[in-house]
Amino acid sequence: MNAHEQVKEILSKVRKAKRNILLEPEAKTVLSSYGCTVTKEKVAVSAGEAVAFAGELGFPVVAKIVSPEIIHKTDAKCVKVNLNNPEKVKGAYQELMANARAYDPKARIEGVLLYHMISGGEEVIIGLATDATFGKVIMFGLGGIWVEVMKDVSFRVVPLSREDARDMVEEIKGYPLLTGIRGKSAKDIDALCDLLVKVSKLAQANEEIAEMDLNPVFVMDKGAIIVDARIILEE
Repeated sequence: MNAHEQVKEILSKVRKAKRNILLEPEAKTVLSSYGCTVTKEKVAVSAGEAVAFAGELGFPVVAKIVSPEIIHKTDAKCVKVNLNNPEKVKGAYQELMANARAYDPKARIEGVLLYHMISGGEEVIIGLATDATFGKVIMFGLGGIWVEVMKDVSFRVVPLSREDARDMVEEIKGYPLLTGIRGKSAKDIDALCDLLVKVSKLAQANEEIAEMDLNPVFVMDKGAIIVDARIILEE
């Protein structure tokens, strides 16, 4: 099965479930099908499984509830970070399940997603929206305060060329943070540009994808990793 067929199969499954928002593991599988690097992760359905998976993935880990009804996990207290030993993972699993049930007693809970906690990179955000005039539009910016306060972002219409991607990255005010300043190492801008082009190809090949929110993406000294992903289909 090629990338396009794999993605179509996942999107069809989501539609059959009468959903238009992909679960995070589904979104990351879609992205990885197009060559995007995502966190290595597993979904646990018991506290024992969570502890075993955390050991395989390597501490510290992040844990999140997987539920089609719980989209804003932070608001629901359904995310735990920096879990650095088996006891904390076990406790987090139990707490996340309790918080999810308290937040929405009718929510379908498919388990707890675990992945190794990424550090040492520069956080960026990549978004996709559907504009009534221009069609699919990709947004790029640095994470955190640069997006929330400075509104330091760039936009391009799909499809993106490699040159378009490079221009997007270089035109934001925070670009020097990626090139290495004040003793920090330069980040892998080539990998970041590759990722932008892959996201563009995914959007172009799958018209029913209305929105994407990849936040954060960690740009490392080598490579760029999608840590959190949300994909929304057209209603």
